[in-house]
Amino acid sequence: MNSIVLESAARSVQAHRRIRSHIYETPLLPSRRIGRETGSAVFFKAENFQLTGSFKIRGAASKMTSLGNERAVITASSGNHGIASAQAASSIGQALTVVLPETVAQAKLEKIRSYNVDVILHGAESGLAELHAQREAATRGLVYVSPYNDPEIVAGQGTIGLELLEQAGTIDNVFIAMGGGGLIGGIGAVLKSFSPRTRVFGVAAQNSAALAASIAAGRVVETEHLDTLADGVAGGMDEDSMTLPLATAVIDEVVTCTEADIAHALKELAFKENQIVEGAAALALAGFLKVAERCRGQTNVVVLCGANFDRDAIFSVLNG
Repeated sequence: MNSIVLESAARSVQAHRRIRSHIYETPLLPSRRIGRETGSAVFFKAENFQLTGSFKIRGAASKMTSLGNERAVITASSGNHGIASAQAASSIGQALTVVLPETVAQAKLEKIRSYNVDVILHGAESGLAELHAQREAATRGLVYVSPYNDPEIVAGQGTIGLELLEQAGTIDNVFIAMGGGGLIGGIGAVLKSFSPRTRVFGVAAQNSAALAASIAAGRVVETEHLDTLADGVAGGMDEDSMTLPLATAVIDEVVTCTEADIAHALKELAFKENQIVEGAAALALAGFLKVAERCRGQTNVVVLCGANFDRDAIFSVLNG
């Protein structure tokens, strides 16, 4: 097996021991209706019920607990990683600055500010915010923490995979939204190491699909980024991203979804599963629904990565 996969899985095992007291073990919920309607067993890994409303607290706690707090830290995020980093930094007394894109959802901005960390708004999307944070780190002598391009961040996200193995037993397919690659790389590394028969489906938003395009090209490539309901996975990737080779090694298939697909999945989750989540979480379900016929009779896990949604944006979809 690929050494990068084994190394990432081993880091996740170590991270899981460090962060237990900083996170929730989220439930694996059986589908109320979608599984029955698609003729398969469908479970939702409910990171929407996580401590900060998204899976990002796992990676942030993993990174923060691996650092000494003698130096201030700076990070960048489209929202959820910023919330998670602020929570983790607050819990251990770590000084933190968070750079956010100017388009960040208002609810996420307010939540980050509630932790009394420094906030900088810069750029139209998360990739530009990340570049600005990297420049600030170099100029001010801060420790830069990537939202995804860091082995400890990826290891923290991989702890979801460890929980899944305990909660579900046999998993035929897992569906994970693709952003910078930290979530799918971390979970995928754990599953491929301990359950190699499990198929990992990466689900990309057509309007912002940097990782999918980079996997296809075999290198990090620039892509156009349009507005997407799945704003939590929007934006570009670092040129030297460690998540690209990891994601390439663990993903069995990429499914690309339109905004209409994501909107439909949001409604399915709200009206059939009684769960209101953010667009990036619905993206994972949208991917499953596109290939559901091929997964009949199998055990499928959909990772609901978070629920820190913009109220107006989500309600406009649900009321549409």
